[in-house]
Amino acid sequence: MPDAIDTDGLTVGQVSTGLGVTVRALHHWDEIGLARPSLRTAAGYRLYTAGDLERLHRVVVYRELGLGLDRIQAILDESTADVPGALRAQRTRIAERIDRLQQLSAGLDRMIDAHERGLLLTVEQQAAIFGPQWDPESPVKARQRYGDTTQWQQYAERSASRSPEEWQAVADAMAGLERALGDAMDAGVTPGSPEANQLVERHREVFASYFPLTRQMQVCLGRMYEADPGFAAHYDGIRAGLATWFRRIVDASARAHGIDPDSATWD
Repeated sequence: MPDAIDTDGLTVGQVSTGLGVTVRALHHWDEIGLARPSLRTAAGYRLYTAGDLERLHRVVVYRELGLGLDRIQAILDESTADVPGALRAQRTRIAERIDRLQQLSAGLDRMIDAHERGLLLTVEQQAAIFGPQWDPESPVKARQRYGDTTQWQQYAERSASRSPEEWQAVADAMAGLERALGDAMDAGVTPGSPEANQLVERHREVFASYFPLTRQMQVCLGRMYEADPGFAAHYDGIRAGLATWFRRIVDASARAHGIDPDSATWD
């Protein structure tokens, strides 16, 4: 601090620069009686003495520790104030905040990994959950193909918070649906029937584990299942012709809801 403190006192600007606090903060502390300058110039400008500066130093220290201004004032002004107790309580609050921030950091790491990798499961976990035929590279391929879409973001957000047990429940629900589709086709369920429409709705509900699926998107998905060799092989491996039958029941359900399958778009 300048030598002027020994004689004339320091101005607000000098104190602001020396302590690294704003002039506005110093004015506010003065107004609430937390740290008032003891002197004034003839023109009415504030001047801080050595004693004022010592109090300001303490205010800055306690504020940096996270104490509120009311608590700081009580510590500085009340002779019976339990300073160690106040500091211990603040230390507890800081420790709790650090723990919370560490949890948030870990959550951010998982979210980043999910956006980049899709599945936060080991190769062994994927095989155990999705079966030995599962390709562990499929999430990487999906990200390369769909990584810039809203649906990939939604999928990643769900994946980031999902445990292996929850993924197992998703896989079981999808496997149960596929068995039901095969059984319905074997039983001669026709597109547009109540039974077929219920299966279409069930598919949308199960698929929502990955991302929300509109009826138009479901039409596009059904057609991809039929046209894509990989998807077609999967569904036709459950029942011969299942990929086409599934596309037909989805199309029929879409028409019942006023959607032309031939003009459906992914939205």
